[in-house]
Amino acid sequence: MPDSAAELVPARPSLPKLREAAAGCRACPLWEDATQTVFGAGGRSSVAMFVGEQPGDREDREGAPFVGPAGRLLDEALTRAGIDRRAVYVTNAVKHFKWEPRGKQRIHAKPSWSEMAACRPWLDAELAVVRPGVLVCLGATAAQSLLGRQFRVTKQRGQWIESDLAEHVTATIHPSAILRQRDNESRHREMEALVSDLKLVASVL
Repeated sequence: MPDSAAELVPARPSLPKLREAAAGCRACPLWEDATQTVFGAGGRSSVAMFVGEQPGDREDREGAPFVGPAGRLLDEALTRAGIDRRAVYVTNAVKHFKWEPRGKQRIHAKPSWSEMAACRPWLDAELAVVRPGVLVCLGATAAQSLLGRQFRVTKQRGQWIESDLAEHVTATIHPSAILRQRDNESRHREMEALVSDLKLVASVL
């Protein structure tokens, strides 16, 4: 088994070719417990790319990113910020759902650094094909995968970050962080902060 997806990336990648190649990825053990690879969604002419951590339970079953509860929150935040969801590309740093059983539920488990590293060639290939003008990291896992292990979303969210990955690069919380808040007031506050961060993105589109 390869320790990286690099050798699986097609020589002349397109999004359909990448999606097809990634479907059989065995570069880390996560594929064994996942239903399927969940590749990115959107077109190569997308104006912005949003990168999350990994697919969740619903995404794993449906084979598409950001279609579960966190995805619905992202859609709402994008709409409120004035960003057309159909004009952006959404993907994850890790393409398989990592989970642990809790009763009959499959509970999200954080991917390890080696799992993120194994999956990074897919993300690099997506960036190379889409070449987004704006790159948005959603949450700590995506931000650290792309911007370095020292990056702290809590300190640097909603700011433009110097990077070779795109002309404009920023980071904010993952929408799932809103779902984890304990009360409606906290959820409302976090949602407003996410919308504010996304308005920064909208200002350069």
